[in-house]
Amino acid sequence: MEVGKVKRVAGPLVQAVGLKSSMYDLVLVGEEGLMSEVIGISGNKHIIQVYEDTGGVRPGEPVKETGAPLVAQLGPGILTQIYDGIQRPLPKLAEMSGDFISRGLFVDGIDHKKKWEFKPVVKKGDVVKPGQSIGEVQEQLLIKHKIMVPPKMKGGAIKEIYSGNFNVDETVAVLEDGSKITMVQKWPVRQARPVAEKLAPTIPLRTGQRVVDGFFSLAKGGTAAIPGGFGTGKTVMQQTLSKWADVDIVIYVGCGERGNEMADLLHEFPELQDPRTGRPLMERSIVYANTSNMPVAAREASIYTGMTTAEYYRDMGYDCLMTADSTSRWAEAMREMGSRLEEMPGEEGYPAYLGARLADFYERAGRAEVLNGGQGSVSIVGAVSPAGGDFTEPVTQNTLRMVKVFWALDSKLTQRRHFPSINWLDSYSLYDQTLEPWFVENVSPDWNKNKRRAMAILQENAELEEIVMLVGSDALPEDQQITLEVARMIINFWLAQSAFHPVDTFAPYKKQFDLLAAILKFRDYAFEAVQKGIPVAAITSVPSKDALAKVRLEAEYEPILAKVMAQMDSEFKALK
Repeated sequence: MEVGKVKRVAGPLVQAVGLKSSMYDLVLVGEEGLMSEVIGISGNKHIIQVYEDTGGVRPGEPVKETGAPLVAQLGPGILTQIYDGIQRPLPKLAEMSGDFISRGLFVDGIDHKKKWEFKPVVKKGDVVKPGQSIGEVQEQLLIKHKIMVPPKMKGGAIKEIYSGNFNVDETVAVLEDGSKITMVQKWPVRQARPVAEKLAPTIPLRTGQRVVDGFFSLAKGGTAAIPGGFGTGKTVMQQTLSKWADVDIVIYVGCGERGNEMADLLHEFPELQDPRTGRPLMERSIVYANTSNMPVAAREASIYTGMTTAEYYRDMGYDCLMTADSTSRWAEAMREMGSRLEEMPGEEGYPAYLGARLADFYERAGRAEVLNGGQGSVSIVGAVSPAGGDFTEPVTQNTLRMVKVFWALDSKLTQRRHFPSINWLDSYSLYDQTLEPWFVENVSPDWNKNKRRAMAILQENAELEEIVMLVGSDALPEDQQITLEVARMIINFWLAQSAFHPVDTFAPYKKQFDLLAAILKFRDYAFEAVQKGIPVAAITSVPSKDALAKVRLEAEYEPILAKVMAQMDSEFKALK
C-alpha cells in the first residue's frame, strides 16, 4: 500500500498527497495511525476526515492506506456491547487507556478469541445462495444468531460443513469452489445491505404509548422524527420506545449528545428490564455512544455503523428499532466539516447536501423479504434538537421531507407535566391509510372511526380555548361546554401516560380502544342529556366520570371498566 504525507491540518480535516486511495477509503494518519476516511479527492490531494483528535499532527507525517473503506464487523457477540462511533468497544478501550480514550487505539468490534457453539442447518451437498443461513449460534437467551453466506459471495454447493465450538475467524463451511465461510462478516458502513424485495408498511409497530399507537402510528420498517427543545422528553421517549416497542433488536445511537446525558444513559440503559422476559433489556440491545466532546467526524460514522448493524440483524429475519439521538448534532458536524472544506454554505450555514445525506440515511429503513428467506425490518426513530424549539430550522424541515411520522414535542406540555409531551395538533402519521386495514382486522372495526372522532373533538377544543381565554367557558353554549369537558378527559385520562407507572407505562391496543370508546360513550350520553335540558354542571359531576380516569391504572381493567360503564349508564338514566 502507498504511504502519503500530511500537507495541511485544519482541526479534524487533513490534506494529504502521494496517495492512491478511493473515496471513503480508510487511511491511518500521522505517526500514531489515527483512523480516518477519505472524503474528497482533488488532483493529487486527498481530503481526509479524522475520527480522532488531531492535536500534535504536523505536515510531513505519514498517511498509510488500508485499501478498504470503513467497515463494521458483524458476527456473534455484537449484542450487549457499548461502542464508540467507529465500533470500538468502550469497556475494552477503558481497560487499555483509562477514562479517556488514547489516540491510535485499535480494538476489534467483536471478540475474535471467544468460542461459540455453531449448529449447522444445512448439510453437505446442499446448494446455498448469498444471504442464506447455514447455521445458528445462541447469542442470547432469545436471540439465535444466524450465520449467513456473505451477500457478496457467489454461493454454491456445500463441500464441507462443521459443528462444534469455533471462534469467529475459524472456518465453519467450505463451498465447492473453495470459498470458506466464517462466523464474521465485514460490511462497508455507507453501503446498504441487499434484500430480495422491499415490502409495503402494512403492519404497525406497537409501542404501548396511546398517543403514538392511537393517533400517530409508526409502521414496522417506518421512519419517525421526534423534534423537541431541551427538556421536552426526547431521551425518555426513546428509552420507552426501546423498552416497549414490538421489536427483537434495539440499536441506540447517541450521536453527539452531551457527555453527562450519555453517561446517565450508559448507567440507566443496562439496568432497564425487558418486560417480555424479565431479563436486562441490554441482552437484545446495542449502544453506540458518541458524545459532543468526541471528534465531529465520528458522529457521521456512528449513524452509518448503527444502521449497518441493524440491517445485519434484519437480514436474519428480525425486526429492529434504531434510535438516533440526535441527528441535529450530526448535521452540525456536517456544517463544521463543510466550512473547513470551504464549501458554499446553504441555509443557516448547513451544507447544500444536508437533505441528500438525511435521505440516504432514512431510506435504508424498511420492511423487506430478506435473502435468508422470511421477513425482517428496520424502523428508524430520529430525534431532532432544533435550537429554541424552532421547527422551521433546516434540519427539522429536511427531516420532515424524509420521514412519514412526526411526533412534535411541545415545551408547553412539558411545563404542564403532561407526558409524553407530543402535541396532538402538530403531529401526524402518513401511515394511517396503509395501517387502517390491520387495525380493523386485529383490534376493532371501530378503531379508525373512534380515532377520527377523538381528533375532531381535540381540534374543536383548540378553537374553543381561544374563545374561553377571552370570555370564559360559562359564556359558551352548553354543547360546546360538553366538548371542552370531553376534550379534557381525552387529554388527561387517555393521552397523558406515565413512563414510570408500573401499569400505565404500557397500554395494549385493546385497552387503548376500550378506554377511548368509554370516553366517547360519555360524550354521547352527555349530549343526549343536554338535549333533554339537563344542566351541564349535573352532567359533568357524575361520579362515574372520575372513576373512569382510574381505570387506565389497573392491570386487569376489563371488569372494572364494565362496572364503571354500568354505573355511568344508571347515573345518566337517573338525571332529570
